[in-house]
Amino acid sequence: MRYAVVIEKANGNYSAYVPDLPGCIATRETVEAVGREIRAAIRFHIEGLRADGLEVPAATSIADYVEA
Repeated sequence: MRYAVVIEKANGNYSAYVPDLPGCIATRETVEAVGREIRAAIRFHIEGLRADGLEVPAATSIADYVEA
């Protein structure tokens, strides 16, 4: 599956979360590192859902840039 990921600048690092997978987050020092970490977090999160017999949420969020 392909999930939307939001990456935000925090105090001294970057954080990422997946709107369609509540609780699936990652933090790291750089954008590249947090990208790798959130990919691993998504796989881990989905494995945990499946292990618990829970349904894996479908990817429904849409991300886009808007000129203002």
